Amino acid sequence: MLVSAALAVTAILSTATASAGSPSGASGTEPLDRIVPQPAEVRTTPGVAFDLDPDGALYATAGSGDAKAAADFLAGLLRKPTGYALPVRGLSASAKPAGIVLALGGANSVTKPEGYQLQVTSRAVTISADDRQGLFNGVATLRQLLPVKADRQERMPGPWRIRGGVISDAPRYAYRGALLDVARHHLPDADVKKYIDTIARYKINYLHMHLIDDQGWRLQIKSWPELTTIGGSTGTGGILGGFYTQEQYKSIVDYAYARGVTVIPEIEGPIHMHSALASYAELNCDGKAPEPYTGWLNSEDGRLCLDSPVTYEFLDDVIGEIAALTPGPYIHIGGDEAHDLSQAELDGHFEKVAKLVEKHGKKVFGWQEAAGSFDPATTMTEFWTTGINDEQVIAAGKAGGKVVMAPATNAYVDMKYTESYPEYPVGNAWAGTTTVADSYDWKPEEQLAGLPANSIAGVEAALFTETVFGINQAENLAFPRMLSIAEIGWAKASTHDWDTFKPRLAAQGPRLRESRVNYYPSPDVPWPLGS
Repeated sequence: MLVSAALAVTAILSTATASAGSPSGASGTEPLDRIVPQPAEVRTTPGVAFDLDPDGALYATAGSGDAKAAADFLAGLLRKPTGYALPVRGLSASAKPAGIVLALGGANSVTKPEGYQLQVTSRAVTISADDRQGLFNGVATLRQLLPVKADRQERMPGPWRIRGGVISDAPRYAYRGALLDVARHHLPDADVKKYIDTIARYKINYLHMHLIDDQGWRLQIKSWPELTTIGGSTGTGGILGGFYTQEQYKSIVDYAYARGVTVIPEIEGPIHMHSALASYAELNCDGKAPEPYTGWLNSEDGRLCLDSPVTYEFLDDVIGEIAALTPGPYIHIGGDEAHDLSQAELDGHFEKVAKLVEKHGKKVFGWQEAAGSFDPATTMTEFWTTGINDEQVIAAGKAGGKVVMAPATNAYVDMKYTESYPEYPVGNAWAGTTTVADSYDWKPEEQLAGLPANSIAGVEAALFTETVFGINQAENLAFPRMLSIAEIGWAKASTHDWDTFKPRLAAQGPRLRESRVNYYPSPDVPWPLGS
């Protein structure tokens, strides 16, 4: 069972000793209390460790595709650095093999959604969970218990030793997201996959892809091909245009799912749609297509023609094609910064679009400006700032609606760290600067007074790319602040403490380095030598 909130991380002394043939101790292993995000309960078994040997194997619950997927993923990570074959074998109900075991269902003390138990003895490492996501969360924790050299993409010498103990864990919030804007500046699909690799390490379970904005339309829509031919041809500042074919997008979705991450596509509207309006004249109220937009701010000509039936025929086609490519439950329909529209106009637009999303079998997700127009019982909204429509968001929460918290002042990771870094023009500052300490120093339940705490679905770290010019700059802004958001979304509120988080965060520096992630070595954090 999970320990009480006041004792989130516990070390329990044990008289257990290593069995014959096992390591004589746990020297050289990674401590169990350096995990990010912080687990709910940690018990260390002194003097015990597990060694992965050249003839080692992984075992997945027989007949479970989910268990095998998690085992295949872990084996794929370990084969290169260890040089071991690491076959994945089926696990019968009564078997207790030596090796690494991924068991779905059965004897598992953590029964919460996405929860897992990770037990390390001298004979086996066993990850037990009741659902697929729990197994992947256990794998993410196990990766941090392996030596740092396990993140190398080349063969390294052993030993491959893991300290003995038990971790019992489950998340605080079900939604832990990362928004990646590929509309302002396109990122190649290989770079998006690299970003997914890093967020998955820290139990981020949703990738919110901002696919459409004034400056670019990034996903092929076969029934409206000019959206990418014209709308995807450029980006902010007139550079870094491009788009994903449907096959490339599906590859990103599948890649994410294979790492425990669900993709949420965002289509925008009723503003931020200049790229669509530039692509098709009939989408404009005057029947004339404007030139593509490459400015840094919002386009004044990016508003959909809300009185035209063609607008909703268009959105029906777009939502239908995207829904068919996206197995995840949500489609994000935008709604932000529509300040010049009346409540009646917003209500009419969002009612129509919500029906289209539901028609194609998906759940509606939108920015906070849409909260007053949504049915709170069936939709989710995303909070990014106070002072816009606070009462509507609070009313939605009180009526049973769910809200994802992404306050720009703390969780928009495109903000500069300081006034001087990153250097201009990289990074925004309209919401202020955000140090790594600032990205950790906030509580979801305190962002909007009056919003019920039980209406909070989770948190999201957002990276918009008007001032980001490629994956290296994206990573430098997102990491390590993404780890702060991951911790807030996962760990118990009572464990929230910057002084205890700092050393755990610092321990991730060498791992990010070995994974070639271009993180910012913030002076807030006591990074070890070699980070």
